[in-house]
Amino acid sequence: MDTTTSDRIMHDGAASRRLMVLIALGDAARAERLAASLAASDDLLPVVAGAADVAIVDHSSGDAVPASTPRVLLSGSGDRPAGEVLAVMPAGADDLLIAAAARLAAAGYRVSGDGSRGRDEDFHAGEGEPFEDDASDEHAARPALSPREAEVLALLAEGAPNKVIARRLNISVHTAKFHVAAILIKLGAANRTDAIAIAMRQGLVLV
Repeated sequence: MDTTTSDRIMHDGAASRRLMVLIALGDAARAERLAASLAASDDLLPVVAGAADVAIVDHSSGDAVPASTPRVLLSGSGDRPAGEVLAVMPAGADDLLIAAAARLAAAGYRVSGDGSRGRDEDFHAGEGEPFEDDASDEHAARPALSPREAEVLALLAEGAPNKVIARRLNISVHTAKFHVAAILIKLGAANRTDAIAIAMRQGLVLV
């Protein structure tokens, strides 16, 4: 099997390339544990060198990551340095949340530990000022998700396709698709990635 084929996975019958995640952490043991956790995901492929779609770094990473690579920073302070850092997570964040942040950063979203988010282009939209959400309180209210929808949303944050959601929750694929569609509608999301970003912002997926 060639590399191109081996780096592709199936999502509900359609081939999709795995996201290459460069792990550049000063703590080698932490890096190894995180790599093992990400490798268990269907859509993430951890690497320790070379080109990648997104990088997971800490303040000791230095120049180990190409300047143009979107980054998820694991930080004790929560500060967002200048550059291509699109997500800041607590240093001790759960591996599943780090994986979710990596998916969002690779898709062009900025995410921080306080749940704020926006597409990368929003942060460069005018006069160098960061994106600010001026949505009304009505739109900021949390949508009412059922307990089952909350379970599905948690699996979406892990990057699970419909078949995996169905297997994990012991429901049919058709029912899983129904719940995913309901979540997208309730969150006003355009797609799964957008739904995760909105959910993180509104505290539906805890960081």
